[in-house]
Amino acid sequence: MASTTFQLSRNAFGKLVLTDADGQVHEGVAPVRAFPIQSPERGISMVLPDGREVAWIDFIGDLPTSLCTLVQDELEGREFMPEILHIGSVSSYATPCTWHVKTDRGDTHFVLKGEEDIRRIGACSLLVVDSHGIHFLVRDMFGIDKHSRKILDRFL
Repeated sequence: MASTTFQLSRNAFGKLVLTDADGQVHEGVAPVRAFPIQSPERGISMVLPDGREVAWIDFIGDLPTSLCTLVQDELEGREFMPEILHIGSVSSYATPCTWHVKTDRGDTHFVLKGEEDIRRIGACSLLVVDSHGIHFLVRDMFGIDKHSRKILDRFL
């Protein structure tokens, strides 16, 4: 389905309601990114609670503003993956250890259980999973500041 062949609204309970080109109404749809790290603005599937796809969005920027806002708001509410902008310090270079970081959502600290909880995603991105299962993204390990890169190098 092309990205403009449906309408989107919220019902009285705040759930997304998608009306397709044939006029069929689908309640409780949710946007799911096909490539959340490498290409978050492209390839978004609108799925029903049972996982069935009812619409596809090639590029979120091609949507009318009202639809784009609804999809982005829903994605932000469902996804929580802070991006690490700076690593201030780590309690130890042996695991488990506590990391003090600055993210795009503010300063925080978390416990890294083991080095296996740092995974490479593509050529330059990393996914760091804390002891509670929260995923932190390092979008470009080569573009991060020198101090942070030095800490990362100890764990990679």
